[in-house]
Amino acid sequence: MGTKQNNFQAVNQTKTRLLLALWDLGGTQQEVTKGLLAKRIVPKGKKVADYQIIFEELQTQGAIAISKKGYSLASPKGLEVLGEGLKDSNFKFEGTMVATWTANALLRWINQINVAVASTSASVKAKTRDAIASYEEFKPVALEVYDKLNRDYNLDDLVPIYRIRREIGDRVSRTEFSEWLLEMQEKDILQLQGGSLPDNDPVKLEDSVTTEVSGLRCYAKRLN
Repeated sequence: MGTKQNNFQAVNQTKTRLLLALWDLGGTQQEVTKGLLAKRIVPKGKKVADYQIIFEELQTQGAIAISKKGYSLASPKGLEVLGEGLKDSNFKFEGTMVATWTANALLRWINQINVAVASTSASVKAKTRDAIASYEEFKPVALEVYDKLNRDYNLDDLVPIYRIRREIGDRVSRTEFSEWLLEMQEKDILQLQGGSLPDNDPVKLEDSVTTEVSGLRCYAKRLN
C-alpha cells in the first residue's frame, strides 16, 4: 500500500513539475517545442519517451494539448491542475539543488497569486465601501441618478424606475431599493407613476416597483 501511494505521489509531482515548466516557457500563449521542454524536465540518463504516459494522462485530463511539434498548456484546466499540484503538501523537488528556472518560475507563480488576491480584496473592499446602508444614504444617490438620467436622455421628468435601479446596481438590495423609493414618495420627494414601458420587457417591468395597493409603478417624477 505504501509503495503504491509513493508511486502515485511521484507521478503527481512529475506532472506538477512538467506543468510548471510548460507554464514558465509561455505554454499558455504559444506551443512549446518538445526539445525545449525536454531540456527543462528530463534529467540525465532519461529520455522524453519515459514521460509519455504522463503526457498522455495530462492530455486526457484536459490540462495540456499535444501536437506533432510540441505542447501547450490548456487554460483554465491546465492552470487549475498546476495550482492544485503546487498546493499539495506532499509536493517536493528531487535532488539536493533546485534549478534556477524552477525557483524563478515558483516566485513568478507566487507573485501572480498575490496580485490576484490583492485585486480580489480591493474589489471586495470597494464594494463594501460603496454599499448603501440606509435610507438617508440612498436618497441623495437616487436623486443624483434621477437627475443624470433625466438630463442625459431627455426623459421629460419621467424617468423609468428600472433605469434608476440598474444605475445604482448592487450597492443596494432589490428589497431596500423598492422600500426606500416608496419612502421617497411618502415624503413627497418623488411621485411613482404607473403606465407601461414602450417594449413591455418583462425584465424591465420586474426591475420597476410593485405595491399591493397601487400595483405596478414604472416611472418616477421628481417633486422637489
